[in-house]
Parts: sequence; C-alpha cells; structure tokens
Amino acid sequence: MRKVAVFGNAGGGKSTLSKKLSEITGLPLYNLDKLQYLSEGIEASQEDYKRAHEKILITDQWIIDGFGCMETLWARLNEADTLVFVDLPLSVHFWLVTKRLVTGHFKLPEGWPDKSPILKSSLRSYQVLWLCHKHLTPKYRSYIEQAQSAKRVHHIRSIGQILQFLELIKNETYSNREDGESA
Repeated sequence: MRKVAVFGNAGGGKSTLSKKLSEITGLPLYNLDKLQYLSEGIEASQEDYKRAHEKILITDQWIIDGFGCMETLWARLNEADTLVFVDLPLSVHFWLVTKRLVTGHFKLPEGWPDKSPILKSSLRSYQVLWLCHKHLTPKYRSYIEQAQSAKRVHHIRSIGQILQFLELIKNETYSNREDGESA
C-alpha cells in the first residue's frame, strides 16, 4: 500500500477516513478540495489544479482523498495500487451531509480549505449526491470489480466497515513494523 485513492459520493466520511489512514500508515495525505479550492471557497484554475494533481501522482507514496474532476479521477484510480471506495447507502450520505452542514458552523469539516462557505458547499453537496449516485457510483462499482485482480480494493458499504477497515490497516501496519517492513 503506497498509492491509495479514497473516493465515493459526497459526505461519506472520506476525508476523516483518509486522515486516520494517513496517521496509521505514515503515507502523505492530499485532499483534493484543498487543491481545487483556495481560502473562502475561491476555485483554483483548472490548469493549476491539474498540474498540482499530476505532481502528486508521480510521487512514490500518497493518499488522495476526493473527486477533483473526471479527467483526474480516472488517472488517479489507474495509478493507485489501493482503492478505497466509500459506497454507503444514499440516505446515509444525505444524513452525513446534513450533519456536516450543522456541525460545520462550529468546526470546519475535515479536509476543507480555510474559511470555506459551509452553507454554499453543503447545498452543492446536496445537488451532487443524487447525480453521483445515479451516474458515477455504478461506474465506480464496475471499475473496482474489474480492478480487484490487479489492485487492493476495499469496498466500504457501512460506517461499521469504515471502522473495521481502519482496524485492519492498523493491525497490518503494526505487524509489518514488527517484521521490519515498511507500511
């Protein structure tokens, strides 16, 4: 596990999972929202975003969290050796976006750029949820099914499976360190 792509619909806890995964493995974490959006929700240029994304992809180790854009999404999934697909029920994604909207007024959500507009970003997430579920999630499911023979794939379908996944990686990492291997 050296290049990890964490992806799925909005509000699924990908950023929190990615942060914990980075803490466990020591792999550097890159959150795409922070590449795409500057402070206060100002969007970076597509050229700057794509250039920064490409610089990350050519490094030896990374965890990349988020969507980005269609062009960089498929390049990232192809480059990754490990895929973590957070595929919760749509109702859970809606609930978690709502929870993030409410709690975001008190604490910036994990992985969000400084001074992000919580209301505007949450409303955008609501718009994206159904579209992603209808159009992109089936493509994700097909992709990971085909990728299982060549990559390590974790298809997470519940909050409980997120915790189980992190525990599995913690145990593997601890065991590898005891054996003198790198994570």
